[in-house]
Amino acid sequence: METWGEPAHAQNATGGRGRAALRSRRSQEGRAGAPEGEVAGGAMARPGGFEAAEQQQQQQEVPSRQQERHYRLLAELQALVKALPSACQQRLSYTTLSELALALLDGTVFEIVQGLLEIQHLTEKNLYSQRRQLHSEHRGLKQELFHRHKEAQQCCRPHNLPLLRAAQQREMEAMEQQIREEQRMMDEKIVLELDQKVIDQQSTLEKAGVSGFYITTNPQELTLQMNLLELIRKLQQKEAEAEKTFS
Repeated sequence: METWGEPAHAQNATGGRGRAALRSRRSQEGRAGAPEGEVAGGAMARPGGFEAAEQQQQQQEVPSRQQERHYRLLAELQALVKALPSACQQRLSYTTLSELALALLDGTVFEIVQGLLEIQHLTEKNLYSQRRQLHSEHRGLKQELFHRHKEAQQCCRPHNLPLLRAAQQREMEAMEQQIREEQRMMDEKIVLELDQKVIDQQSTLEKAGVSGFYITTNPQELTLQMNLLELIRKLQQKEAEAEKTFS
């Protein structure tokens, strides 16, 4: 039986449009009443998203800057090596220089080397002062003995003078022997202390990861290590000059 109003298919279409409109209104009301920071679909906004992206970008830039600095240090080391004797150049391979440049990246090794050189200079200065002091004392002893011998000769009778001079000669020779022995002991002390400083430097730089450094007494290896120290020192000077230029 037909009823008044729209046909059945028209009623279905109208009802569909009404339900769609109702859902749309509810969705709008839900978004309007959602807590601050919530977006459609229930997802929460991330206020720190920009900061996180910026931090990630900075983290990606750090390795890039370190790589650039590594290449620059390596190039400067290669240029400095050209001034060394050819035998040393052959020992300083690309790998060795690259590892050295890596060790110098953060500047810590520069500070370590500077400290070691300062300690070495202070030690050398102190040892030189001790040796000079000993030499001064010896000179004073010889002068004192010479004046004492001269006074004795002036008071000596002529017929006893040959005996006196012979005794004085033996006394002077004994003093000179004692002086030579004390100087030898002082020189040995100086060598031992300087050798110990070299060992300290080798150990410290080895622990710092500087390529080419380890405890050794081999003359060729010591020469190589001295050249490496010289390279580091010159490179440190260039770095300091560059900082002054840009500051």
